[in-house]
Amino acid sequence: MKVVVQRVKSASVRVNDTTVGKIGPGLLLLVGVAEDDRDEDVAYSAGKCAQLRIFNDHEGKMNRSVSDAGGAILAVSQFTLLGDIRRGRRPSFIYAAGPEKGERLYEKFIAQLKEFGIHVETGIFGAMMDVELINDGPVTLIVDSREK
Repeated sequence: MKVVVQRVKSASVRVNDTTVGKIGPGLLLLVGVAEDDRDEDVAYSAGKCAQLRIFNDHEGKMNRSVSDAGGAILAVSQFTLLGDIRRGRRPSFIYAAGPEKGERLYEKFIAQLKEFGIHVETGIFGAMMDVELINDGPVTLIVDSREK
């Protein structure tokens, strides 16, 4: 599982000109599920994202998690994170999970984030989405369950 983590002042996602998810300060997570991902990858990725200490404390040091900072999460599925661009100019998506498995593990990821007591908004799995955000920092990290 690969997740791009962005600390944001705000973020929203729209489908067909309708806002389906919106947060104020918190994290925007772009979530890619790989074909060989398992429940352990989901647990690792959700725990890492929920507990990353990338929000400033009273001394200005990144020492607080999203829940410590009172923030929320907007999680958006994005299979293109698994695109392989090593050969040619057009990405191959053979490493991305198929729709059924991708959606199941994405939903499990969302449920596990909520278990940390964090408010979570989402996009719509498989839909064409417009994502807007205001980066905070910017602070952007990549969580990859293969690199644990």
